[in-house]
Amino acid sequence: MALTNTKIHCLGLTPTTRSLLNPSKSLCLAPRVSFSVSPTDSLKLTTSRKVIAMAGASSRDLEMSNLTALSPLDGRYWGKVNELASSMSEFGLIYFRVLVEIKWLLKLSNIPEVTEVPSFSKEAQEYLQGIIDGFSVDDALEVKKIERVTNHDVKAVEYFLKQKVESHPEIAKVLEFFHFACTSEDINNLSHALMLREALSSVILPTMDELIKSISLMAKSFAYVPMLSHTHGQAASPTTLGKEMAIFAVRLSEERRYLSETKIKGKFAGAVGNYNAHISAYSNIDWPHVAEEFVTSLGLTFNPYVTQIEPHDYMARLFNTISQFNNILIDFDRDIWSYISLGYFKQLTKAGEIGSSTMPHKVNPIDFENSEGNLGIANAQLAFLSMKLPISRMQRDLTDSTVLRNMGVALGHSLLAYKSAIQGIGKLQVNEARLKEHLDHTWEVLAEPIQTVMRRYGVPEPYEKLKELTRGRAVDEENIRKFIKGLDLPEEAKDQLLELTPHKYVGAAAALALAVDEAVHLGH
Repeated sequence: MALTNTKIHCLGLTPTTRSLLNPSKSLCLAPRVSFSVSPTDSLKLTTSRKVIAMAGASSRDLEMSNLTALSPLDGRYWGKVNELASSMSEFGLIYFRVLVEIKWLLKLSNIPEVTEVPSFSKEAQEYLQGIIDGFSVDDALEVKKIERVTNHDVKAVEYFLKQKVESHPEIAKVLEFFHFACTSEDINNLSHALMLREALSSVILPTMDELIKSISLMAKSFAYVPMLSHTHGQAASPTTLGKEMAIFAVRLSEERRYLSETKIKGKFAGAVGNYNAHISAYSNIDWPHVAEEFVTSLGLTFNPYVTQIEPHDYMARLFNTISQFNNILIDFDRDIWSYISLGYFKQLTKAGEIGSSTMPHKVNPIDFENSEGNLGIANAQLAFLSMKLPISRMQRDLTDSTVLRNMGVALGHSLLAYKSAIQGIGKLQVNEARLKEHLDHTWEVLAEPIQTVMRRYGVPEPYEKLKELTRGRAVDEENIRKFIKGLDLPEEAKDQLLELTPHKYVGAAAALALAVDEAVHLGH
């Protein structure tokens, strides 16, 4: 499900198309993300798909690849998470590095004071844009080949670009302005930010929306289905199944909104954040302003106060928000698991599926268990990312570099969990007979409304009287009605209490469930 809004708030993305990067099992997809200059000189990120067949790969080769993958995300679960590969993989990182390097060269060509890089002709601009649009797996492999010599991944991108344009007479004159005044982290922090933005806007947020909509639909569909509540594992005042689902939809939507409002930041201030090299070469240019223009042109929020690295505080905030979304979903998974255990839900079966290798009758809640397990793995990763990334010795150490390569792992397990929960929801069927049975055998829950009405009319010790009647005792309809009839209450109040049943004593639950859409925040 794709986001259909024309602007995604605070992710800074103004799409010209919203097609998803959606690789299939048998194809390796490389994204093509291009920038087009609008009349207002703002840049728009356009995402399309470039399909690159895996040369000579048979179905057996693909299966072998799954069997030998170190991570289950790249093996067993590849088909469910491959949407993230084009943005969060090594290919995605190299691709965005290429994009940033080229866009910086184009930016330099538009600064009048940088006379050594004159404005490019339209043909030269299109040539550079073509490198971005046509970037392929073969190109990425060439970068990796260069890296084997340089032992430096960002420098390999610079050398790759010089090789790509050395035959172009106009661009060849300014080869040394690739990576001009940049530290590697200038390129990397923007690339990581663009990777995250693409993954969030194209995959994570739409899947969150699909999940929230599925739960909201449950809320409205089951708004009038009465259900016995359980507090401390014991029978409690009745609710409706729909209202309990509405709670999760609203909670999840709040975290989704916080996530979409997180500002994804970038820096471009050189080796230690002071524009030292920039000013030494061109002291008459307002480099902080140039850097801000460049970063914001990519759809990111500019961070002016940095060391060699962007301090990653926004990443910590972002990952903490995803973790909290995941925590709420764990709560949902466990509640659904419990309701299935109580018999409140049945699960639709599929011909040929097996629930237990020894107990033929079993229909296990595996989707919700898989969701819970993957959320636990994801949150362990997200917690580490959030704690580690904001910490870097003095002006920079390299510990964040290897850690940042695992962002896709945390997002991958999260995505897998969301899809498992959605799949599980699709198999659920309400067992109203079991719900009715439990309510029929818990007339003691009416002790609450009875003692509350007694308080209103001044009956002494109402709580104590109901405690004596109900606590630890089997109470049926006859006991409750006999007690009500013996109360010193106005006849109208008695009649109202005598009308109550555990099925009817649900308060405003149905109304709350039906109004869930008003409380849910989703992308538009």
